[in-house]
Amino acid sequence: MFPGAGDSEFAFELLVSRWAELAWHPAAGRRPAVVARQLGTRERRWDTVVLEVDPEAFATRRRFGGRSLDSDLLRVVRGAPASWTWYRDALDDPGFPWRYVREAVHRAAARDLVEERRGANGRIEFRGVREYPDWVERVIAIENKPDLDASAAAALADQLAHDVASGLADEVWVATGATGDRVSPALLEDMPVEVGVLEFDFADGVDADAPEVVWHPTTLDADGDPRTRLLLAERAYGKGWRSFRETMRPDCRHFELRREARALVPYCAAKERVPTAAECKGGCGSFSPEPPRWRTGGWPVEGGPGKGIRALLERRRERERERVTGDGS
Repeated sequence: MFPGAGDSEFAFELLVSRWAELAWHPAAGRRPAVVARQLGTRERRWDTVVLEVDPEAFATRRRFGGRSLDSDLLRVVRGAPASWTWYRDALDDPGFPWRYVREAVHRAAARDLVEERRGANGRIEFRGVREYPDWVERVIAIENKPDLDASAAAALADQLAHDVASGLADEVWVATGATGDRVSPALLEDMPVEVGVLEFDFADGVDADAPEVVWHPTTLDADGDPRTRLLLAERAYGKGWRSFRETMRPDCRHFELRREARALVPYCAAKERVPTAAECKGGCGSFSPEPPRWRTGGWPVEGGPGKGIRALLERRRERERERVTGDGS
C-alpha cells in the first residue's frame, strides 16, 4: 500500500473509505455519498458502507442533528403529527409497553427533534418540527480484502452470497490491493457473479483514480426490510468512517496522523506503522499517555494533542457532510 501500512487490513479499509468519500461511484460517475465503516446487522457486518444520497433531502436530514437516530427515535420523529396530539393517539401500537415510547418522546424533545408539552389531564403531547426526509437513494456494501488469493475468495463466497440475497444493499463489491498482475478469473469463480471487484493501488496514498474496476456488479433488488435498511443508514450517518478517533488512543504520545495523499491515517511512532484498532488501546505495551502539561496552557492545542486530533477528525466529517449538500468547497 504505502510505507508504514504494513499488511494492515485496517489501513486498507481506511483508505478505501476515504477514496469512496472522494470519488464514489467507480464506474458510473461522481455521486453524492456518505461513507461509514464496520456496520451491519446481527447476521453480517460490512467493512465499508456507502450511502448514495439525495443532496437536498440529506440537507434536511442534517437539520435533525449530527447524531444517529435509533429505532425508538425514528418511530417518534417519523410519526410526529403536525399539531399537538397525545402520543398514544399519534403513534401506532408498538407491540411493547407504551412507557418506552413515552421515554423516546422525552429523548426526542431533549434533542429538539420534536416539541413536547403536557396537555389535558397531564397527558404527554407532542408535534413535529419538520418532516423526516427520504434521504437515502442506494446502499452499497464493500468487503475489503487487500490480499485476495484463492483461499480468501473461497472463504468470502458464502458471506457475499448473503449480502446479495439479504435485500439490504443495492450493490456489493470486493475491494482488493493491486499486485501488478491482473486478478485471475479463477479467483472470481467462487464469488457470486453479482459482486463487483475493485483493485486499488495505494502506493502513493489516496486519490480519485486509485482503483480499477475488474468486474462490474449487478444492481440488486433491495427489497429487504426497509426499517433495517433505514436503521443501517442512520448508524452510518452518525458513525462515519473516522470513528477510530473514539476507539483508539490519540492521547498516547506515540499516536500521530499522517497524510497519504488525500487521506489522514493513524500512525504509531513506537511501532513505526499503522496500528490496528485492537492494538491501539490503553493496554498496549507501548502506550504512553500525554504528559499533563501537554493538556494545559493551550499547548499545542487546548486540551492537548489527543483532543486536537479528535476535533480535527470531527471537523473533517462535518466538512464532508457539507460537501455532499453543496455547502462545502
